[in-house]
This record gives sequence, structure tokens and C-alpha cells, in this order.
Amino acid sequence: MKKLFFLFVFFVTALQAQNQDLFEVGNNAYNEGDYETAVSNYESIINNGETSAAVYFNLANSYYKLNRVAPSIYYYEKALQLEPNDADINNNLALARNLVVDEIVENENSGLSRIWNNLVSGLGYNQWGWAAVIFSFLFAISFAVYYYSSRSVSKRIFFSLSLVTVFLALLFLIFAFQQKGKFSDNNYAIIFASESPVREEPTLRSAESFFLHEGTKIEVLETYQNWIKFKLANGIQGWMLKDDVRMF
Repeated sequence: MKKLFFLFVFFVTALQAQNQDLFEVGNNAYNEGDYETAVSNYESIINNGETSAAVYFNLANSYYKLNRVAPSIYYYEKALQLEPNDADINNNLALARNLVVDEIVENENSGLSRIWNNLVSGLGYNQWGWAAVIFSFLFAISFAVYYYSSRSVSKRIFFSLSLVTVFLALLFLIFAFQQKGKFSDNNYAIIFASESPVREEPTLRSAESFFLHEGTKIEVLETYQNWIKFKLANGIQGWMLKDDVRMF
């Protein structure tokens, strides 16, 4: 059993070293303007099972330099899932979206809903999770001081502090689950076809309502055979062929 464990550790360490080498080769190729080689190396890292915002971001940058709109937006979105508040990812994604033919105006949420969403989106789910852990630890300390303190003033102060910290810990935990749910409960996709017809029904006999183009982001509502039903950011729904999109 011990031999298997050391073999596993050796394999993981070797794979990490290989991925680091691929990452550095990809970065050097990118800096030299060899974007095809950069793409090949970054994709090899992903094929090895590693997922990181840095790899997705650099891969997206490489595709952007190659004027490949759909894969550049796709990998910026993948990077954004891991680092939702990274300024560079958000800025580069906005630049890539400027190359998309379709201009979809997003429906605005109501006042309270918008405030809540902005608050929850302030940090990623991992960061909210760590904040919940930290404030849980502060609650434990505050409550312990309150419990063992013999002075009434200290008891009042630390009892109030323990209430505040446990409230914040629970609130941040809710934020973490809500942020996590935004990526796990919703299925999004990027259109990879240069032009994809949108139909009212999942059949080629249905009339073409309009066309969407490479790089447009859609929310997948359901699938039926080789069709998907989707919704745009402006609320418009339709059906298109599953082969025209790539889920993330």
C-alpha cells in the first residue's frame, strides 16, 4: 500500500512539473508571437486535467491574438468562473465581446435584486467561503471570552461581538453557496458556429426566426436529442443545434 502511495505522489509531482514546463513554453511562445504553439501548450495542460484561471486566461489571450472569437470568449468565461473579480480577465473579456456580431442588451434586475447580486458578486465563492471560516473562528473566540469572563462589561461586549460574528459567518456562507450556485445550477454556452439559425421548435422543419453568430453567450434551458433550448440575456428564447455551441 505504501508503495502505491509513493507511486501516486511521484506521478502527481511529475505531472505538475510537466504542466509547469508546458506553461512556461506556452508563455515564451506567446511573448514571441507564436500563438499557435502557445495554444497547443496551454491546451495540453488542460488535457492533463489541470484547471486554473491563469491557464484559461493565457489560452484565451492566445485565441484572441489569432482572432478566434468564440474560443477566446469561452476560455475567458472559464477563467472568470474561477476568478470572478479579476480585473484583467473582465477587461479582456469585454474586449473580446466587442468582436461579436450580435449585440444583446441584458435585462436589468430590479433595485433590490441588483443590489443583492452586486453584493454577492463582490467576491468569488472560495473567498466568501474563507470569510465564513474566519468569522466562525472569531465567533468561537468571542463566545469563549464571553463564557469565561467574570466582568459584566466584558460579557456584554463579547456577547454582542459573538452575535455579530456568527451573523456574518452565516451571511458569508450564504453568499458562498449563492456564488457557487451561479456556476453549478446554470448551464451556459458559447456559440462556436460562424452563424447558427434559431428556430421556434427543435426540428429542421421549423422556420428560422433569426440568426446568432460566433461568440454569443447563451443560457441553456433544456436539451432534446441534438437540439438545445436557450435563453439570451435579453430574455429571448429559441432552439438551435447542439453542435453549434460549446457548454462551460
